[in-house]
Amino acid sequence: MSESIPWMPCWGEGSVVASNADAFVFSSPGMEPLRPEQEAVLVIGAFDGVHLGHQALARKATEDAKRRNLPCVAITFDPDPAEVVGPSNGGGRLLCTRDRCRGLLAIGMDYVVVLRFTPQLAGLEPEEFVGRTLLRTTHPVSVHVGSNFRFGHKGVGNTDLFFQLGIELGFEVYAHGLMEMEGKTISASRIRLLLQEGKVDEAKALLGRSHAVRGIVEHGRGEGTSFGFPTANVTFDVQECLPKDGVYGCYFVSDKSAWPAAVNVGAPPSFQTSTSRFLEANLIGFDGSLYGAKVIVTFEHWLRDSRRFDSLEELKGVVLENIEWVRKNLGTRRMEVQR
Repeated sequence: MSESIPWMPCWGEGSVVASNADAFVFSSPGMEPLRPEQEAVLVIGAFDGVHLGHQALARKATEDAKRRNLPCVAITFDPDPAEVVGPSNGGGRLLCTRDRCRGLLAIGMDYVVVLRFTPQLAGLEPEEFVGRTLLRTTHPVSVHVGSNFRFGHKGVGNTDLFFQLGIELGFEVYAHGLMEMEGKTISASRIRLLLQEGKVDEAKALLGRSHAVRGIVEHGRGEGTSFGFPTANVTFDVQECLPKDGVYGCYFVSDKSAWPAAVNVGAPPSFQTSTSRFLEANLIGFDGSLYGAKVIVTFEHWLRDSRRFDSLEELKGVVLENIEWVRKNLGTRRMEVQR
């Protein structure tokens, strides 16, 4: 019998229940459509990563919603506002929009409203932003945000202004302090920086789960197979947030199955023929073909930096050491993914 590992697919599928030019609504299957007149408790944020700080904020909102016996609705944005009005986050998205919605549903949201964040939306004054987004989505009774929440053109709206607008428009506003770990605020930008440094263990502590990327298996160079290792080469969306080049202990997830794997991020120096980054996995306990499969690669532990080897024998010896670490620490056979 195979072992079982918990992972992001346990967040469930969810579905889009309404869509227009300005927004779409994501919910668990079977939910009734969200109506503009529906009273609700809202929580607002970009929520990239759905990290522990986001989860703490969401708990405040869901507890409020339960007390009031109302649905809890997350309001988020696509793309991340920082990609439209601010400097690039520089490290890619921690989660695609669909996974972000799944994660929010998994931590207690009844609905997730994704606003299409356009330059036009970014240009709205704070009062217009509230009127054209929140009040057209539901009838908010209370709204929860982080203490650093900004809204409206050039971010001129802050929590003080939001409190005032809430009084005028008939809803309560709660601004919550940001969660910290080791004296620093938990944030998506902090997690991206850790990933850029290869510190996937520390990123995992802030996320409350392993970081992962989604991609598609394609035909690769074949060097790993010639060494006797079953390999899978993965292409991925340029917006995926990859950790820095190097070798990691990972799980390689396809559908309901996962295999332990030693994964190289970036073109291996010993075979480098281009400047493109890519991901190559040596799978343990795998036999078959995954070409064309949609997969998830989870990053569990950093093993080593990428480096050039003087010979194929030296390279093979180091790769065997990496695989042995994976065998001892992550397993030796296929596992089932909990859903």
